[in-house]
Amino acid sequence: MSAAPRPPALASASASLIVLRDGAQGLEVLMLRRAERAGDQNSGAAVFPGGHLDARDAAAHGLCNGLDDALASARLGLPAGGLDYWVAAVRECFEEAGLLFAVQDSGATAGRWADLDALGDAAVAAMRHGLHAGELDFAALCTRHGWCLATDRLPYFSHWLTPPGRPKRFDTRFFVALAPPAQRASADEGESTELMWLRPADAIDPARGLKLMVVTEETLRTLAGFERAADVMAFAAGERTVSLTMPRVGRDANGMRPVLPNHWAYAEIARLDPEGRGDVGLELVPGRAVRLSPRIVRVTADNGSVMTGPGTNSYFVGAAGGPCTLIDPGPDDAAHVQALLAAAPGPVTRILVTHTHKDHSPAAQALRDATGAMLFGRVAAHSEWQDSAFRPDAVLAHGERIALGDGCTLRVVHTPGHASNHLCYLLEQEKLLFTGDHLMQGSTVVINPPDGDMQAYLRSLQMLLDEDLEWLAPGHGFLIDRPHEVVRRTIAHRLQREAKVVAALRATGGAALDALLASVYDDVPPRLHAVAARSLHAHLLKLRADGRAVESAGRWALRD
Repeated sequence: MSAAPRPPALASASASLIVLRDGAQGLEVLMLRRAERAGDQNSGAAVFPGGHLDARDAAAHGLCNGLDDALASARLGLPAGGLDYWVAAVRECFEEAGLLFAVQDSGATAGRWADLDALGDAAVAAMRHGLHAGELDFAALCTRHGWCLATDRLPYFSHWLTPPGRPKRFDTRFFVALAPPAQRASADEGESTELMWLRPADAIDPARGLKLMVVTEETLRTLAGFERAADVMAFAAGERTVSLTMPRVGRDANGMRPVLPNHWAYAEIARLDPEGRGDVGLELVPGRAVRLSPRIVRVTADNGSVMTGPGTNSYFVGAAGGPCTLIDPGPDDAAHVQALLAAAPGPVTRILVTHTHKDHSPAAQALRDATGAMLFGRVAAHSEWQDSAFRPDAVLAHGERIALGDGCTLRVVHTPGHASNHLCYLLEQEKLLFTGDHLMQGSTVVINPPDGDMQAYLRSLQMLLDEDLEWLAPGHGFLIDRPHEVVRRTIAHRLQREAKVVAALRATGGAALDALLASVYDDVPPRLHAVAARSLHAHLLKLRADGRAVESAGRWALRD
């Protein structure tokens, strides 16, 4: 009997303050080393000052300079209580690091930083201890000393949420601030045992040996891109949208580890493991069967390369327990064929191919011989780079529906461009499109004339924007969410590349393809220029078809 799923941990509302200054070698950030505590997942970690919101933080709202709760809440996207995060950030920084982001509130001292030195070290230490122990009220303390919180000097920087499934979860808002010049930071020897001013790049250097949580490490990586503290402040204070970042947890050969939203597997983990069990793979392991839904199983071929990424994906599709259809049998590799036969969730009755490039269709014949399945697809208009042995039992038409049983249906979408015979297949019940090489993860696809056609490719991409899609299942890579965003980005990228072609033609007054390559693909490593030349040729042919360019004796130029 399997154990009942663990109820999700509630996230604790928290605030953190990233304190900055300019050192002799550039930007520095204040780091604290947490005290070692048994059972604490963050024990011994180097962190920014911060901690939980306190119910009494709201009492300090009237002491906040230049910010009220309505403005603060709107900035954080909350209905109310947003100002509590700013108050907590100031309070926690004072408790843990001894820096008080507060100013005198009246007369000639208005706007001057709070003078902690005048109080004496012993008195300040007692205040910090009393706040941490809950014996002092922060608002009352500030009122007694005539302090107003400098919330107008703490712009909002980022928002992070601990992955689901973790025993402790924190919903944390991060703010940035310039260190008060008249104050000295010091560890409290309770929550924090060491204080460090570090360049962000030094803090994340493995040689430094700091234990860093994912949120801290990624924040330091972002900060490392700035030269001066003022640059960070200007960025944070600028007009921008702060989006929530929530890592997830996946598994690789070394066990469970956090996964950031920019990881290829992130969306797939979100789909397959919303509760955070941590059992979804971070790697596409050749031959491993991965169930993506009750209707879909994926197997990846062992043919990873610069052209195929982690390898070519084959997909079994069908109602659970019934006959299944195989999409893209992959390369004619005996081990891959055996892996597919072993992974089939039911009798294979159909084999569909998206196109006949040699990493997608050649295994069809061996699998047809082994299963008796019928073969469906199209033959390419040009034979170069194609699987010349491919002979479908039936040719599929755009819009044709294939009933897989139990209300499960695939709709054929003809998407020429990468290849003249390219087809995508839409699993209508899941709004999931099997894309073959029309869209792939981590790279744009090569458009290789004469069978590849850039004009047709862009039309095919545009057509997908009219489809009701929620997921893409590419021929290379993990499941991809937000399909329309992906399509729009791909179109924009291709048009940007086309603009570079036009600019190069204008700058040179016309040139041969090889002479254009380096400037048009200056962002691509030279080792890939031979492949890029194919897509450059496709762009030039599109410009000619659009009436914008001409070619004579191998020399391309803009049309007058």
